[in-house]
Amino acid sequence: MTSIASHPQRNTIRVQLKQNVILRKVEARFWDELEPKLEISEYAKGAMMVTQGSGQMEQFFILEGILKRVVGNSEGKEMILRLAAETDMDTSYAAWRLEQPTPYSIVALTNCRVAKMPLETWVEFLEHHPDVKNVFEYEIMRLMSEVMAHTITLHLLDAPGRLARFERKHADLIDRIPKKELAAYLNITPETLSRVKPKK
Repeated sequence: MTSIASHPQRNTIRVQLKQNVILRKVEARFWDELEPKLEISEYAKGAMMVTQGSGQMEQFFILEGILKRVVGNSEGKEMILRLAAETDMDTSYAAWRLEQPTPYSIVALTNCRVAKMPLETWVEFLEHHPDVKNVFEYEIMRLMSEVMAHTITLHLLDAPGRLARFERKHADLIDRIPKKELAAYLNITPETLSRVKPKK
């Protein structure tokens, strides 16, 4: 982990942070307060960033790469709940508010670079900046709706329908996700995905 001020690519990172769905709402005069709270971390593909059931919670702002939110059961079966890439974020905020362990894992689907901070530190910042808090809590509700819509899709649509919805909702990700991961997100086999996904 590296502070932004000491990172060799700090100027690029500052630009990326100000493009984030949440942080672009932070007024310029508050950046000197926020920046020292953030640490830059690199994660290799497959790295576990947050473990399901953990009480250690963090706030992530994605600078490069794709994260996946995954829930698993005791038999080792997993379901990908959502994907998030550059300008997006992931968090354990709902679990923190409910005083419960994180009900899912957050995993690096590709090599990733993120800016992160302990969730308690982020919440403290939000309490002093209600405009940013409103944007953040709206985004939490939006992504929870996104997870619900994805779960309903898996029950109501066939494989071609699931793929068509993904291509419509996540056109920017379709060619960046390994076939095996995309198939897992759609809850179909890689072989089925190969049949329903047209070759370019």
